[in-house]
Amino acid sequence: MNPGTVYLVGAGPGDPELITLKARRVLAEADAVVYDHLVDAALLELAPPGCERIFAGKKGGQVCRPQDEIDGMLVRLALEGKSVVRLKGGDPFIFGRGGEEASALAAAGIPFEIVPGVTAALAAAAYAGIPLTHRLHSSAVVFLTGHEDPAKADATVHWEDYARLKATLCVYMGVRKLPVIARRLEAGGMAPSTPAAIVESATTEAHRRILGTLGTIANLAAREDVQAPALLIIGEVAAFAESLSWFENAARLSAAR
Repeated sequence: MNPGTVYLVGAGPGDPELITLKARRVLAEADAVVYDHLVDAALLELAPPGCERIFAGKKGGQVCRPQDEIDGMLVRLALEGKSVVRLKGGDPFIFGRGGEEASALAAAGIPFEIVPGVTAALAAAAYAGIPLTHRLHSSAVVFLTGHEDPAKADATVHWEDYARLKATLCVYMGVRKLPVIARRLEAGGMAPSTPAAIVESATTEAHRRILGTLGTIANLAAREDVQAPALLIIGEVAAFAESLSWFENAARLSAAR
């Protein structure tokens, strides 16, 4: 039996309408879907009735399956001749371990395709009214992980260096380490008055944004009890959220009707 194809699919940031046409098609043709915690349940309904649905995400910080077990499962399902969709929140190649899974499939000789998705930084910024680039304010964007302990001696993210870039910084999984991240950026020369925003549960009904500055955002996050998933945006463009908050304005108008 020839192996089936594994599709590493980005499910987008939360709103099920933000997936791509190709993602919808491969879901509709899938024999098995291996999905993460942040995937909207409505997307699973796009798969055929007899499709096998397997949860392989993280919930509340608890790992459901080790990564090597997920890799092995994708290989096994494909060797059974199945068309497999590995459905991930956001984009599979941006902090989604898609590279690890693609490497495992390639090593096993399994055909695979990458179906990009709208990553959290793009969606959170757009729905919060923050243009990540702006001709007058920012000509560069950096995606960073805040999951790594900034205090580690061998940390790969050197926050002080990024403070000097004059770029928009988009920090994934950074809420718990936010006080240390903010201090390190200030130590690198970034002004405490630099605008900053946190967008929680972007594009969903639970969407909310907290606006402040580099010097205040950690305390604001603690006061507002920000929970994952949340994305941190730091840079001059974050100030646009005050005037361009179309999503929250639409929600308020809808609630007032």
